[in-house]
Amino acid sequence: MPGERRDPYRNFRFRVEVEGIQQAGFSEISGFDASVSVIEYREGNETTTPRKLPGLTKYGNITLKWGVTDSMDMYNWLAEAVQGKIQRKTVTIIAINEEGSDVATWQVIEAWPTKYTAPNFNGTGSEVAIEVLELAHEGMTRTK
Repeated sequence: MPGERRDPYRNFRFRVEVEGIQQAGFSEISGFDASVSVIEYREGNETTTPRKLPGLTKYGNITLKWGVTDSMDMYNWLAEAVQGKIQRKTVTIIAINEEGSDVATWQVIEAWPTKYTAPNFNGTGSEVAIEVLELAHEGMTRTK
């Protein structure tokens, strides 16, 4: 409908699905981006302005954060990678609207764990203990 207002989705309503892993909710996901490098090229008889050609596409590593529970699934995925058994998985990031419907979806392909950070503990603190897993991947698409 023309002139209909479309408010942006809120960044705190999301769900993350990792192929084959049942994990409780994630508190934060960041770093999923894509960029195409630029190659400058100039032939000898051209002016001083080079042509700009597309180069390699690069994807940033994704960082997942979640509160520590008794689930070992994400850690076990990393432990297999440490042993040289890289299991590449599809990771799906889903934005959810106010009514609880899926409204935007990104699929990250061929993801695998590259870094794990255990939680910090503090005897005088009251925060939730957070685990962090960084994923390398080979592509990202927005499907919705």
